[in-house]
Amino acid sequence: MGKNKLRRFAENATFEHVVQPSFTELMRDGLALRGRWNAELFKCEAPIVLELGCGRGEYTVGLAQLAPEKNYIGVDIKGARIWRGARTAKELGLTNVAFLRTHVDHIVRCFGPQEVSEIWLTFSDPQIGKARKRLTSPLFLARYKEILVPGGLIHLKTDSPLLYEYTLEQIAAHQLPIYEKSDNVYADLVHRVPPEEQAVLNIRTYYESMWLKEGRTIHYVRFGMA
Repeated sequence: MGKNKLRRFAENATFEHVVQPSFTELMRDGLALRGRWNAELFKCEAPIVLELGCGRGEYTVGLAQLAPEKNYIGVDIKGARIWRGARTAKELGLTNVAFLRTHVDHIVRCFGPQEVSEIWLTFSDPQIGKARKRLTSPLFLARYKEILVPGGLIHLKTDSPLLYEYTLEQIAAHQLPIYEKSDNVYADLVHRVPPEEQAVLNIRTYYESMWLKEGRTIHYVRFGMA
């Protein structure tokens, strides 16, 4: 393991806003913060928004800057990636940002029923040939329903036509309401939504910036859980 990774892992351990449960802890008892994120970590009552597979946390941090009245948690298993977002949040003095290092598969062991208001899926792996593992598969939608408030929102932003179309199929199959969708975010959607929504959509992750340079089209859908 490289020295940079080791340094980042060590620094993550010093951040009060980075939570790193062990596999044993999750499987045995569930996360100690489950159902108590606002009370024990954020120390305030506010809607909780998750970014699943947050990578370097660009969206988590960007959203937190735009909406300080909400609390944001980036979830990813890669500690070296989380470090970047956690450090940026600390440097900016953001108190409404946290990061959780775990597999997305374990979210129901980390969040209580109706504890979450919104979920962001930003450039998730389309899992070609592995539909069950896609973050909008029936398996994951059932998990989201457990932790979301009634009518909670899910946002998908992706460069993958396969994942976008698959998600639309799942939305239709589960008869879920669509509040916004676009086949091309920057050629279409950003020109017809209010300025505050434009700011949200214009947040760029590391990977999105790469995909845009390659000329890829970005897709978006916002839907609710019945």
